Amino acid sequence: MSKKTLNKDNLTALGAERLADLLLEVSTGSAEIKRRLRLELSHNVGPTELARDVRKRLGSLRKSTSFVGWRKRKSLIKDLDTQLDMITEKIAPEEPTEAFDLLWQFIELAPSVYERVDDSRGDVGDVFRSAALRFEDIGPRAVLDPTALASRIWDALRDNGYGEFDGIIGRLAPTLGDDGLEHLKGLVKAYGKMPAEEPSDDHEALVFLRDLRSDSGNYASDRKDRLTKMCLQEIAEAQGDNAAYIAQYSKHDLARPDIAAEVARLLLSQGQANEALNTLTSADLTRRAFGQREWDAAYIACLIALDRIDEAQAHRWERFCGTLNPDLLRHYLKVLPDFDDIEAEDRAKAKALSFEDLHLALVFFLDWPDLSCAARLIETRADELDGDLYHILTPAAEALREKYPLAAVLLWRAMIDYALTEGRSTRYGHAADHLMDCAAVDGEIGDYGSFASHLRYLESLKVRHDRKTSFWQRVSRMRKCNLPAVFGRTMPRGATQRHHARSMPSKAVAG
Repeated sequence: MSKKTLNKDNLTALGAERLADLLLEVSTGSAEIKRRLRLELSHNVGPTELARDVRKRLGSLRKSTSFVGWRKRKSLIKDLDTQLDMITEKIAPEEPTEAFDLLWQFIELAPSVYERVDDSRGDVGDVFRSAALRFEDIGPRAVLDPTALASRIWDALRDNGYGEFDGIIGRLAPTLGDDGLEHLKGLVKAYGKMPAEEPSDDHEALVFLRDLRSDSGNYASDRKDRLTKMCLQEIAEAQGDNAAYIAQYSKHDLARPDIAAEVARLLLSQGQANEALNTLTSADLTRRAFGQREWDAAYIACLIALDRIDEAQAHRWERFCGTLNPDLLRHYLKVLPDFDDIEAEDRAKAKALSFEDLHLALVFFLDWPDLSCAARLIETRADELDGDLYHILTPAAEALREKYPLAAVLLWRAMIDYALTEGRSTRYGHAADHLMDCAAVDGEIGDYGSFASHLRYLESLKVRHDRKTSFWQRVSRMRKCNLPAVFGRTMPRGATQRHHARSMPSKAVAG
């Protein structure tokens, strides 16, 4: 390896004095580098001195009010990462109690930082979420009073506007211990019994709008109830008290399939299969409810726990016929004896081929997988394809193009037709690509059957959408490119002239 390569060994060979000179030179005009070097020097003195500098920097960040634009965004994230590394990697090993307090202050920075930076990409939030996870490592090693910590956690959760302290109870449960958790539980219950109060500085119109959107017509009361329930459930989970966790759900809550499924799983873990089943059967399934899939899984688990295998199998088949959920079918087939499973799988595929929702059936066949049935589904029901569902049709066409090119062409045509008929100009580029894909596999399709050949489809497209000039301009630009590059992903060798003659006649494409 060259001695000029930038690596640790070559830089070490320069010597400490030369490296120090270079660092001073590089840090000139860079506050970021200077700040990092000072932190390293402080750590060399000791963790207490480093903690003092980190605390000072956190105070400076807290006081900052200027908006951070995109140019300085990376610098801010790097600064935050540096402070977090100093706390967790440099201070925590020797002074965990000091590191715990600094980490808490770091998390408390989140609201002021969020208010002055655009975090639509979520990378600033990632720093604080990563920081919150470190409580699990540092908390058990820190010397903390469980009662005081419980009060501190409760104060933070009541002012958790940006969710920066979400999950803090579970992360610090080992640090709190039984005494701390019980004290926290007492604080939460006392808060739950207090009357709800709106912030005094809120305008009456804002209070009215909040109340209008709340479930009970009182936003403050709903918020208090949600916070109380969430905290008591996290405490119960930390204590392993399933009964206390479940007790926080109202009868109205338990009518929701997703919540009923969650409670049923907890009851099953305690061996209470009958109670779990009763909870599930009491849920409201009359509407298209959120959590139906979770409810089905819990219901089947209950039946199996009660050794009601036939009923579990019947439910799996019934729900598969209604949803085409491949997992339900897989579990259904596993229970069947040999050869019976083959017959059942054939029945399931026949059901999918005639399923009302063509696109759900297509997703099923791709997931199973059975590309032959997927192609058959497309070719027999091509008129039902919705070209707007590109997130389904595009990967399906790619999966089918090698062995079932006609089916792939029909999917591409559906997306082309939709984009042009609906005038979706933002999709014209994709539509032109799909047209090239159709041309690429044209030579591999021996018989289009009842469907138009590629040439006839092109002529029809030109007649129907002659005025879509921006689309045809895109196609023309592609046509001028090297043909193998444009059409050649699956084109047989020596087929260039044939494709040029059959697929893209100048009169059909010009425009």
